[in-house]
Amino acid sequence: MTLELPQIESILENADCLHDEQEVLAAIDRMGADMTACLRHANPIIYTVLNGGMILAGHLLPRLKLPLQMSYLHATRYRMETSGGEIEWKVPPRGDMRGRTVVIVDDILDEGHTLAAIVEYCKAQGAKEVLVAVLIDKQHDRKAPGIKADFVGMEVEDRFLFGCGMDYQDYWRNTLAIYAVKGL
Repeated sequence: MTLELPQIESILENADCLHDEQEVLAAIDRMGADMTACLRHANPIIYTVLNGGMILAGHLLPRLKLPLQMSYLHATRYRMETSGGEIEWKVPPRGDMRGRTVVIVDDILDEGHTLAAIVEYCKAQGAKEVLVAVLIDKQHDRKAPGIKADFVGMEVEDRFLFGCGMDYQDYWRNTLAIYAVKGL
């Protein structure tokens, strides 16, 4: 379904702002400090999950005061839908991760099936440990077995969210505030 510009604009205008830009940036500051303390001597490889993790990574990585390597990966289950199917690797993680600490940076831990598949892939490639950093940990009981985030910016109620990497029909990833679609 293609949205017209007035529909796209009305989504933001009518949304509930759950966390404003200042709250999001403060959460990213906390994540950066926590990750720096934890990873200072780990020589990590940081993989950003596209597209959702781009906004978070752009703000988070400069706050990590430690040597690191960075790259990206692109895996999806949604394909422009609101519920997921089988994992699709658009760009698998590249680089030698054997014996390394790997950190996966993404926008949200919702049900976590995609993140779980990414973590398992990295472990199968020989990563010493795989940690997950997300801006949002959505609070509900539908998470994939065994998946958790090691670094979390904020916990948010179980609603249809967008902003700071999360999208509404592929729009509004570019806002720094976190919104919930009215009525969802």
